Amino acid sequence: MIINKKKVAFHTLGCKLNFAETSTISRLFPEDKFERVPANSKADIYVINTCSVTDSADKKCRQAIKKFINLSPEAFIAVVGCYAQLKPQEISSIPGVDLVLGTNEKFDIADYLTNFEKKPITEIHSCDLSASDSFHQSYSIGDRTRSFLKVQDGCDYGCSYCTVPLARGKSRNPYISSIVEEAEKVAARGVKEIVITGVNIGDFGKSTGESFAELLYELVRINGIERYRISSIEPNLLTDEIIELTALNEKILPHFHIPLQSGCNKILGLMRRRYTRDVFASRIKKVKDKLPLAGIGADVIVGFPGESSADFEETWSFLEEMPVSYLHVFTFSERPGTIAEKFPGKVPYAEKESRSKRLIALSEKKTQEFSKLNIGYNTNVLFERTHTEGFITGFTSNYLRVEHPWNSKLTGQIKRVKLLGISSSGRINVELID
Repeated sequence: MIINKKKVAFHTLGCKLNFAETSTISRLFPEDKFERVPANSKADIYVINTCSVTDSADKKCRQAIKKFINLSPEAFIAVVGCYAQLKPQEISSIPGVDLVLGTNEKFDIADYLTNFEKKPITEIHSCDLSASDSFHQSYSIGDRTRSFLKVQDGCDYGCSYCTVPLARGKSRNPYISSIVEEAEKVAARGVKEIVITGVNIGDFGKSTGESFAELLYELVRINGIERYRISSIEPNLLTDEIIELTALNEKILPHFHIPLQSGCNKILGLMRRRYTRDVFASRIKKVKDKLPLAGIGADVIVGFPGESSADFEETWSFLEEMPVSYLHVFTFSERPGTIAEKFPGKVPYAEKESRSKRLIALSEKKTQEFSKLNIGYNTNVLFERTHTEGFITGFTSNYLRVEHPWNSKLTGQIKRVKLLGISSSGRINVELID
């Protein structure tokens, strides 16, 4: 008997953690009943995994939902994840949405898909989160050259501007042995690099009496995985042990993304961050002492309530002095339900935009300087699947994007290369040396 498979498409917004979870959710749709198709094509079912970290993220979610409804008006539309957890009613007011699932419910999506007929009234399943929320293990396979492995979820930090604890719940993680089993599944699929991800991965072990460093010690023992990249880690949780382990074990890549948010201690206090800028600076120094060519990225928020021109200049000057290789710049947006929503001293939009542009320009300068510093060195590159303007591209261990004339045989391979110079695209030209 021939079964007409339903075409299902998945679309992910937001962080690497979301990509890991979307990939896991997609595996709940058996291949004998469903055909997975690209998100920009016609499908019978669309599953949209959402983000809600900023007002801009909410807007992108709404735009994506409406785009897929317009693309296939008769398709079944399921919206899941953080935005669905925080604002289910707002999503249900969009004509054409059939199902809304919150943070925990999205992993039970198969239970809610009894049929795929359009619903006259949107069905919502989004329960309040609690300290006892379960941990849903996730990893990505097949979507990219590397795999995103979820090791932790939720956050116990009470930053005054952040909705993540509202959307994700309390910090929690499984035992190391369980994560090792997941990583071994990834290795069995021939994947060479794992990106370790979570909401606050440096907090790993709080619920099991273990530590993130202990997790790294066990992961590097797995045969088949050649590279582990730490997605993001708070400065106060980046311990000497983690840095030293990275310096000693080539499987852990010399690349740290360390959220700063502000280089002004007054603003860090208002943000309720758990460190001062001196802590951030000390971590950067430790990394550079042990790994002089380590890539270091930082998140920065501009226009936080109460941030004066002098406060911003303090941040800019601090970052100008720091040996970071790139910045992720965010313009502050008020999030409903957060403490900062009611803070006085709102910064005008035009001023926020001006500050953002200055930091983006500084980031571009830092990236250029870091790229030049690496020219002439030999390093390893994991080449991607994509064919870009006649080139195959990839990332060095310290997170510099490189390019090489297209060669399909390099796809998914880790190769030793020499860094030659910066191309017109801003990437680094390389030549193979083995």
